[in-house]
Amino acid sequence: MKFRCERDVLVEVLQTAGRAVASRGGALPVLSGIRLEVSGDSLHVAGTDLDLTSQAQTTVAGTVDGVTVVPARLVVDIVRALEPGAVSVDTDDEELRISAGRSQFSVRTLVAGEFPRLPEPAGEDVTLPAEGLAEALRQVVRAASSEDARPILTGVLMTAEEGSLRLVATDSYRLAVRDLAGTEILREGQRVLVPSRALAEVQRLLSSAGAGGQVALRLGEHDATFDVAGVRITTRLIEGEFPNYRQLIPQSYPNRLIVGREPLLDAVRRVKLLVKDATTPVKLSLRADGVELTVTSSDVGVATEDIDAKYEGTEMTVAFNPTYLIDGVEAIAGDEVQLETLDALKPATIRPTEGS
Repeated sequence: MKFRCERDVLVEVLQTAGRAVASRGGALPVLSGIRLEVSGDSLHVAGTDLDLTSQAQTTVAGTVDGVTVVPARLVVDIVRALEPGAVSVDTDDEELRISAGRSQFSVRTLVAGEFPRLPEPAGEDVTLPAEGLAEALRQVVRAASSEDARPILTGVLMTAEEGSLRLVATDSYRLAVRDLAGTEILREGQRVLVPSRALAEVQRLLSSAGAGGQVALRLGEHDATFDVAGVRITTRLIEGEFPNYRQLIPQSYPNRLIVGREPLLDAVRRVKLLVKDATTPVKLSLRADGVELTVTSSDVGVATEDIDAKYEGTEMTVAFNPTYLIDGVEAIAGDEVQLETLDALKPATIRPTEGS
């Protein structure tokens, strides 16, 4: 195999495939590698940990066709460290050689024949608006759990909801729900649970691709495939029953705070400077003329800040994990957010003042 490619282009496809590479100990050695295949002037790069597979393709100046598997992290680091310009890559049965300018590297390859077979997409091809999906994923994926002890909670539920696609995620401490109106890709009553790790990668690709365009989605019996801007992400679906999230959201609330999004975020970030462990809350004292934020740390000190707001309901003080509160407010689009609650001890709901 032999080809030439601009450094920045090569880094991009290597990093994209490399994010799916196995990082946990005990995995097959070949799963720590990325697969490179040159055919004509096309370079195809793939990485997988058997649950998530990322494939990227780009145009290169190909000289000799071939396939090889190389250590993902090492090769990405090498190519990224090269000077800007053209990079030459060639292989034999045991080595990958990388050269650019006055730099030359030789890296031992892995056994290409042991690399898993790349998955073929299954299911009907449907398209989603890239911009709308990117925003929905930005809002919802953050609430999924990162703890493998409860695999169900590491997924994002996709379900049909009155002519919309609903996305739901929870880590048992917080819950995010977003409807994509007018998007019907599931049958009535159909529910699929997609790993949040895969959707975070889709979100990353959508963000780098910019506004506009479409995302092609195929749902198979056991996996989902997303095609975004020349990159294909395939992930196994999570099996199991997602928690009944509907019972957690009251139909109405007697207490409602309307406050500027940015002033609230800035104030929480400032008082959060005194938070030294995960058990220290930020307290919000809700009153008709505004809201006071307080953080009290026994061995550090006290921080307070007042911000203007509109409040309707019983005056009370509610306490939140400040990181979760910031995540929730950041997820809301618009200049204002509304925070609604039943009482000081029940969970609160954060919504935009306009829209779903």
